[in-house]
Amino acid sequence: MEEEDQRKVTDLVIEVVRRLLSQQNPQNASPNSPHFSQSLRYALRILSSRLTPSVSPDADAVAESIKRRLATQGNSSDALTFADLYTKFASKNGPGSVNNKWAVLYLLKIISEDRKNAISGMDSSVFLPNLGLNDDEMGNDLRVLNAKENREKAWKNGVLLVSKDPENLREISFREFGNLIEEENEVTEEVLVRDVLYACQGIDGKYVKFDGNLDGYVLSDSIKVPRATRTIVRKLCELGWLFRKVKGYISESMDRFPAEDVGTVGQAFCAALQDELSEYYKLLAVLEAQSTNPIPLVSENASSGNYLSLRRLSVWFAEPMVKMRLMAILVDKCKALRGGAMAGAIHLHAQHGDPLVHDFMRRLLRRVCSPLFEMVRSWVLEGELEDIFAEFFIVGQPVKAESLWREGYRLHAGMLPLFISQSIAQRILRTGKSINFLRVCCDDRGWADAATEAVAAAGVTTRRGGLGYGETDALESLVMEAAKRIDKHLLDVIYKRYKFKEHCLAIKRYLLLGQGDFVQYLMDIVGPELSEPANTISSFKLAGLLESAIRSSNAQYDDPDILDRLRVKMMPHGTGDRGWDVFSLEYDARVPLDTVFTESVMTRYLRIFNFLWKLRRVEHALIGAWKTMKPNCLTSHVYTKLQHAVKLQLLSTLRRCQ
Repeated sequence: MEEEDQRKVTDLVIEVVRRLLSQQNPQNASPNSPHFSQSLRYALRILSSRLTPSVSPDADAVAESIKRRLATQGNSSDALTFADLYTKFASKNGPGSVNNKWAVLYLLKIISEDRKNAISGMDSSVFLPNLGLNDDEMGNDLRVLNAKENREKAWKNGVLLVSKDPENLREISFREFGNLIEEENEVTEEVLVRDVLYACQGIDGKYVKFDGNLDGYVLSDSIKVPRATRTIVRKLCELGWLFRKVKGYISESMDRFPAEDVGTVGQAFCAALQDELSEYYKLLAVLEAQSTNPIPLVSENASSGNYLSLRRLSVWFAEPMVKMRLMAILVDKCKALRGGAMAGAIHLHAQHGDPLVHDFMRRLLRRVCSPLFEMVRSWVLEGELEDIFAEFFIVGQPVKAESLWREGYRLHAGMLPLFISQSIAQRILRTGKSINFLRVCCDDRGWADAATEAVAAAGVTTRRGGLGYGETDALESLVMEAAKRIDKHLLDVIYKRYKFKEHCLAIKRYLLLGQGDFVQYLMDIVGPELSEPANTISSFKLAGLLESAIRSSNAQYDDPDILDRLRVKMMPHGTGDRGWDVFSLEYDARVPLDTVFTESVMTRYLRIFNFLWKLRRVEHALIGAWKTMKPNCLTSHVYTKLQHAVKLQLLSTLRRCQ
């Protein structure tokens, strides 16, 4: 069976050569033609070649190489023609098509290069050095091949002729190359690869060690290696230096936790870096497994096996180097930062055009910003300030209930990350402050329903982790909906439950003296009492007179809660002061209204009341004088019958009194 296959192969080779030659010149297709003999010898040399290709089996890459070669040689039309033919060739699949398209393209490329070198005078054995065939042997072979009775013997001889290198030139060359490498390198490349892998884990190797003075991993100068090898080792060990920096930051931060300068954002940052290092460890484990395989020389038996050289290591380290360098930069930037300031600094490095860096930074920032967005969610929906380590951009401080709105909470600009705008931060502050005001000052729980409605309207979830970095639209939607509903609920509570408008009108009527009948009656009944020295007046008696004035005027129809807030206040007095100098009214604006009517505001109202009260006192005194003097004028007409001198004296006295 094997002999029959050999005969078929021989016949096919002869037939292929004959057909190819007949297309150019039918005379060259004759078996007795010298051109036929030379072509057949060349075909057998190619088919018997055992050279391993130095490129990966990629048909597209080989086709692109051929097309580029044609274009650089000035054959643009040939390059376009080849591209069209390759497209048709690559699209042929299924029964009857060529499966190993890459091998066909590579064969054509090698033949083309061999022909080009043959034209330039080079021996084709440079590319195909498998055989040194002479014309006599080839002629004998052809004659044997043409004789059917000796076909089997001819094939065997042909195989012997095309499959051996009698002088073993290639083996000698590779052996000399190996000896040269051993002379130039005191340390094998396998050992250096293993040391580099150790260095990339922060561990000193046998020859590659960390030098504190140079602050990096170096290969000892006493080791004899080529300068190119020393350079590539130094470049690869940069990854180990970066690894030491990142690993040192993680260890230092986690040892100090729960210190305030680390915080939850810093802890999340360390956790994200540790996850990236875990992926890095997996890569190193794979590379260490490959490093155990020997590195073959470039020989005919070499293959692109699963071994690891320094150059292959540089390819493997390309992506980890970018990530590790970026992590080292972030570590340097964030050493003195925490909370929102740290998230903002990391966010600046996310604005990058490289997709690899952009995706890496987004993945990192989602982890880092998770605690920050959880604080925002808790503050906006629950009014809870979960900020143990002072990382949030909203700061709270203990104050009285009346000062809760103005002084209880404020923005910390230094902790506001750049991806949250100032306007959104102000809304976030006001929303949480409203919830706390309702809960503490108004004793209200209706804000929880408003928060639930806001979540439903915004289309986000209330669970932890529902918001994250990159979801700015969702954050803004949640804040806007929550602010709108909670603010509306707060106004409803203040206006309806605590009757804010009614209290404003009460202050206008009683402190600004807008209730005329009440003011007139009050001045009438307290006048005699206020004419006494201030230190002899009883505030309790004045409070009773105030109650009498309320019951005797239309003020009695006001809300009892409003009337209960109206009180008499005696200001500090000195020697010689009268009751008119120290008497005033005050309005008790209780929680939560004292947030609007603060102590300073009520002090201003008191000053206005004292001024208006003095004006009304003058008016009241003038009215009293008028009432007293008017009857005197009328009675003066009775004395008209008196003597003229007496009459003039009386009228003069009355005018002076008026």
